[in-house]
Amino acid sequence: MDIIQQLLSNHIIINAIIAWVVSQITKTIIHAITYRTLDFSRLFGDGGMPSAHSATVTAAALSVGFEEGFGSPVFGLAFLFAFVVMHDAMGVRLETGKQAKILNDMMDFLYKEEPPEKKLKEFVGHTMTQVLAGFCVGIAVALFIYL
Repeated sequence: MDIIQQLLSNHIIINAIIAWVVSQITKTIIHAITYRTLDFSRLFGDGGMPSAHSATVTAAALSVGFEEGFGSPVFGLAFLFAFVVMHDAMGVRLETGKQAKILNDMMDFLYKEEPPEKKLKEFVGHTMTQVLAGFCVGIAVALFIYL
């Protein structure tokens, strides 16, 4: 029980979770406006605007800076971790989504009646704009909580 209590009182974890929730709700609303349909799977899905990954790691890193100091080694690690996650979202994960779209289209073309496998996830990566929007959400959440 003590571990759970410690986790629930950890501001860094709480702020990161709040940033993720804000981002996912925003993503769901933007998706609903864009596609004129409410898709609750977007609440937990990857990809889309804003990047929940970026919001989460940015809020966590900034919270570490506020808690431990911006010159601390722990903030340095959090900063680098956030950078790698955001870079990966725009690189490998974005390309994976593009490849999934192409493969899904090919399977639809080749197997018009019944594709042999289920479709690959296409919403996995982020554009730079989506990452920057998530970055801003993460900053806003951390600043709101600490200031």
